[in-house]
Amino acid sequence: MSVTYELVKQCQKTGARAGRLHTPHGTFDTPIFMPVGTQATVKAMSPDELKDMGAGIILSNTYHLYLRPGHELVAEAGGLHKFMNWDRGILTDSGGFQVFSLGALRKITEEGVTFRSHIDGSKHFLSPEKATEVQMALGSDIIMAFDECVPFPAEHDYARKSTERTTRWAERCKKTHTRVDQALFGIIQGGMYKDLRTMSVNDLVSLDFPGYAVGGLSVGEPKTLMYEMLEHTVPLLPEKKPRYLMGVGTPDCLVEGVMHGIDMFDCVFPTRVARNGTVMTNWGRLVVKNAEYARDFRPLDEKCSCYTCRNFSRAYIRHLFKTDEIFGLRLTTIHNLHFLLNFMREMRTAILEDRFPDFRQEFLAGYNR
Repeated sequence: MSVTYELVKQCQKTGARAGRLHTPHGTFDTPIFMPVGTQATVKAMSPDELKDMGAGIILSNTYHLYLRPGHELVAEAGGLHKFMNWDRGILTDSGGFQVFSLGALRKITEEGVTFRSHIDGSKHFLSPEKATEVQMALGSDIIMAFDECVPFPAEHDYARKSTERTTRWAERCKKTHTRVDQALFGIIQGGMYKDLRTMSVNDLVSLDFPGYAVGGLSVGEPKTLMYEMLEHTVPLLPEKKPRYLMGVGTPDCLVEGVMHGIDMFDCVFPTRVARNGTVMTNWGRLVVKNAEYARDFRPLDEKCSCYTCRNFSRAYIRHLFKTDEIFGLRLTTIHNLHFLLNFMREMRTAILEDRFPDFRQEFLAGYNR
């Protein structure tokens, strides 16, 4: 297989595990956070900056790249890696969540999803076959099966029918997928129902995908419910294959996800809030635009070693935001991504040194303060 997972060590008291993910564009330690480069770029960041902070794999989006510039153009350029000058791992999601989020602009049938572009209102159709073909043209290392994301809340009957459709779509994706240099992952659905989560795992594991994502979480449900679904679902997944929790990227959710045995994460959260002046620290979120930081000459986080924290103060960064200087959002983006990537490395080290439960408890005590 083009993508394999190597389990290095598992925490004796929790499900947390340290491993390695082998892909055609490098081997990466897990648990890992994947910065999101929705439109073939991680906003405000260069590839070299991402490499310097230790990013081994990033995520791009099928829906957006299908609309602009088009998968045919990316293929003509030599694939997504060459197009964006990124020689490490790339995962593309199938576009299922983006289509789901269009609401009234889309219609779901057994064949696929008819939707109108959020850009110009033009009409498009995305099926499991089409989503797979687009991702094959993009040439990413890991591609995702096209799924229907169950909304929250949802009645059991709706969630069941939707989850069964996701399985049928996964079968169609697997039949369409022919590239041997990329891996197709299945996506577990089931809403907030344990019996449906079990059904989804059993159905998709029987299809023998090289990796599995847990989808349909972090869609508006309470965090406690998300953790309950993880606690039920993750132990059902194959131990020797990678486990990916989609759309989760706050430190508290990352440490809980790792505790439950998740290996891979992604989310737009760190870059999105950075552009609004919000940063993550070991002591919780900090809104650097606030007036209280006008004369605060400390770094964003005194424990952080990122470029931003080594060189600039809260007062200076606040000044940049107040004067609409683009360098300000670059500095907060650099900090947030470095913070999360380093946080994942710290969790891995704690697992390897048999102290993950203590690490988790100490971090959450400070973060929730």
